Amino acid sequence: MTPAFLVCAWLIALAVPPCVVGASLAPLPAAERGSEVVVVFNARLAESRGVADHYARSRRVPQEQVYGLELPTGEAMTRREFLEQLQQPLLRKLEQNKLLTFSPATNPLPQTRLSDALFRRVVAARVRYAVLCYGVPTKIEKDPTLIEEGAEKAPPELRRNEAAVDTQLALLPVAEQKPPWAGPLHNPFYGATNASLFQPTNGLLMVTRLDGPSAAVARGLVDKALDAETNGLWGRAYFDARGLATNDSYRLGDDYLRGAARLAQRFGFETELDEKPETFSAGHPMSQIALYAGWYDQDVSGPFTQSVVEFMPGAFAYHLYSFSAQTIRSANHSWVGTLLQKGATCTMGAVDEPYLSGTPDIFVFVSRFMSLGFTFGEAAYAAQTSLSWQTTILGDPLYRPFGQSLEALHHELERRQSQLLEWSHLLVVNRNLSIGSGPMELIGYIESFPFYRRSAVLTEKLGDLYWAKGSLGDAVDAYEVALKRGPSPQQTVRLLLKAAERRAIYGPDATAYGHYQTLIQEHPGYPDLLKVYQQMLPLAKRLKNPAEIERCEKEIKRRSPPPVPPAKS
Repeated sequence: MTPAFLVCAWLIALAVPPCVVGASLAPLPAAERGSEVVVVFNARLAESRGVADHYARSRRVPQEQVYGLELPTGEAMTRREFLEQLQQPLLRKLEQNKLLTFSPATNPLPQTRLSDALFRRVVAARVRYAVLCYGVPTKIEKDPTLIEEGAEKAPPELRRNEAAVDTQLALLPVAEQKPPWAGPLHNPFYGATNASLFQPTNGLLMVTRLDGPSAAVARGLVDKALDAETNGLWGRAYFDARGLATNDSYRLGDDYLRGAARLAQRFGFETELDEKPETFSAGHPMSQIALYAGWYDQDVSGPFTQSVVEFMPGAFAYHLYSFSAQTIRSANHSWVGTLLQKGATCTMGAVDEPYLSGTPDIFVFVSRFMSLGFTFGEAAYAAQTSLSWQTTILGDPLYRPFGQSLEALHHELERRQSQLLEWSHLLVVNRNLSIGSGPMELIGYIESFPFYRRSAVLTEKLGDLYWAKGSLGDAVDAYEVALKRGPSPQQTVRLLLKAAERRAIYGPDATAYGHYQTLIQEHPGYPDLLKVYQQMLPLAKRLKNPAEIERCEKEIKRRSPPPVPPAKS
């Protein structure tokens, strides 16, 4: 049975800024949502068609809405190829199949070059999304021959006409109005809180792609999305800011991440916000990732360099870097490709330099995706400050993990006796913490369920609550018990570190030292062993163990980087 305390917890109204209030459309039944999608594949690549067919079957997209077009097989295409081989053929098919209906219009975009001409506009639409499949180019190359009136008035860095295919093709409903190519176009849907606005009749086709280092990775994006829609998107949230000063010109990136972290925490996710200048280290125990956003490393770094990354089904992962999607069909040379290869379900990235103000607003994305229950496509386009610019969007646009009642999902997990129930209970605990409930009340909540005795997740949380209450002995006991309850590999590393560090405070020293030794023995490839030995050394000295003191000192010396020679005068 579910206690009244739990039911009340689901009814908590999250306090959000005024810009986040609003209502989205009631979702179509799952079996009907595929009718809102047109699927495009590269007819020159059999693997591209395979991804398209898999998506169409999975989402029940009508076969007459799946189109193969003869496209370049590389990641880049010229502007002429984009127009003649992708945009124009797709527009014809949409009109021929009555998926878009046009009528004459006299209201062109304010930014069009021919503002006094007559243009057709979309007056009815049966589709809202376009899914581009593995093998469809990601970027449109710069065209130095294109001269546009008024472009010279823009700042020099914005007089560029290269663009991401996705957010350029999103303007297909207004393509006949000939919006300018040079520079970014303001996205009128940025920050929207009403999902019903995202319509071709309002000038937007939400374009995302199923893509990545391989066709298998691309197919997996919809499989993991469907898994999370059925079972919930669970796990932990990680945000890696830089701790920039208020007057720093790059502060905007930190503001995005801080805002998103606050939302995730208040929603109920176990949330970690790092504000140190450096990014997460390779040894940071990043377990069971549901949400990740960070910046600004040129090369893939930290935990994502490890052979296994613990992404949960449905996870969103994003690293803000100017060329994070310069290539997405490599598992080693871009953030986007690596994140997808390691198991993320959806992401975004830049095919070329967007400048910070032209990158997605991750605070807006998280608020719409999570708090308002938008689809991935809706949340991604609400987060774009600009269209016809550099962002590519990867993932199933229909993916909507927060569209169902969390209370109903909790009951379903109970009925199935699913281990995922631990995350639902953790969400309740964190939501109540966010509105001021005390540790003792929530300790009682967790301990009222015999289920917690087989959950490393809830037992670790119990330890954190005891530590916050000041019951240090109970806390470290809980961490040590959690180690016996089947934690994931990265959770095991975190528990060993946490138990060792807090035993070093509470005692006994020998137990703390033992936890560090277990970490070294069971995880010999752990990337931050230097730090471990540095923490072991004072314990060895307190234990008056000469052999261990000598061992720690040798390991510290061996693993320490060579000293930097002084600069010549």
